Amino acid sequence: MIGLNLLGPIAGLASTWLEGHVETKKARVEAKIIKIKAEATIKQRQATGEIDWDLEQAKASTHSLKDEWLCCLFSIPLILAFIPGCEEIVENGFAQLEKMPEFYKMSLGVIVASSFGVRAATKFFNVKKK
Repeated sequence: MIGLNLLGPIAGLASTWLEGHVETKKARVEAKIIKIKAEATIKQRQATGEIDWDLEQAKASTHSLKDEWLCCLFSIPLILAFIPGCEEIVENGFAQLEKMPEFYKMSLGVIVASSFGVRAATKFFNVKKK
């Protein structure tokens, strides 16, 4: 008879503990879902921003000859390398470029990257975003 009287309160305690445990699990799952949704929203906004930037850059370059000029300029050593007798000119030119200060070489890189798109340049040089 005493055992039956204790069984009710023990069952009540077990039931309360179990409910609390279930609620804690639910809260953890809901927090993970909220975090995943927030990360997805951020990634979506980043992707949209990159697409918007590319579209604006394409619109801005429609009336510019900058890309064509850079293509021609970078094609000169390529073409000269195949013309007999001009190989030395190409070699000397690249040797002179090698002697240029780092800031000048970096500036040229920035000019080319901005013309053809920074994202395209990073893909070309296999640079990964963080």
